[in-house]
Amino acid sequence: MGAVTLRVGDLDRMIAYYRDGVTLDVLSHTGPVAVLGRGTTPVVILEHAPELRSAEPRSAGLYHTAVLFHSQAALATALYSVASHYPGTFTGSADHLVSEAIYFTDPEGNGVELYVDRERSAWSWTHGQIDMTTIFLDPNEYLRTHLAGGAVSGDAVVGHVHLSVGDISSAKQFYVDRLGFETTFAMGDSALFVSAGGYHHHMAMNTWESRGAGRRGLALGLGRVEIVVPAADDLGELGERMTHFGVPARDDGRTLTFDDPWANQVLVRAAEQVSTVA
Repeated sequence: MGAVTLRVGDLDRMIAYYRDGVTLDVLSHTGPVAVLGRGTTPVVILEHAPELRSAEPRSAGLYHTAVLFHSQAALATALYSVASHYPGTFTGSADHLVSEAIYFTDPEGNGVELYVDRERSAWSWTHGQIDMTTIFLDPNEYLRTHLAGGAVSGDAVVGHVHLSVGDISSAKQFYVDRLGFETTFAMGDSALFVSAGGYHHHMAMNTWESRGAGRRGLALGLGRVEIVVPAADDLGELGERMTHFGVPARDDGRTLTFDDPWANQVLVRAAEQVSTVA
């Protein structure tokens, strides 16, 4: 997964949250656009759009952006930072068997997951589905256990993106049958988890707060989800497949951009291409 773009009403406040709380670095800040991440890897792109209003309740859009850290110590550092600077934004924590996750909501209502994966050798699959569940994870105990050595930073990337959608059948048709992800976990008609390459999930869609939602109007919140494919040939094959299915695409010669059934914008680029801010 590439960077997630968010349209924000208060750019300075949102930069501060992802920088001082989530512990990302400001990679660039030009006019109304700020890019935050680690090293040369963007994680969130903040686009200032003060003229927009918040999305209507129960709309489709972003459920959360999930930031993947390289170690438990790095996750504990980020947890401590957000809890210290923005204590009111904590919403929960869980052991999902494949990962350990801490959940927050940023100052403009966008969900944020901070997590670390367990080794793949510890994952289990049953009849083609990854074994995942939700077990309470004590955040204070997590800090006591993993922050003992002091602050740790290191790599951080977008591990997965979770969307709110109107129905799971349409989500599966778009993200699995057309875009090409594989289903890794399904919760009836309420949630779907998909991935490429045997990961537990690169994307997820649920109807928990958005069942029946239609296409999104222009609003604050999710601007774009970015997917990275291995090579330019993969990008070309994807374009041909989406054309076959009659999915309109915007092709600028380097990227393909599609709208899913709820007007969530999905941009796809090849790995060798440098991510750009539109």
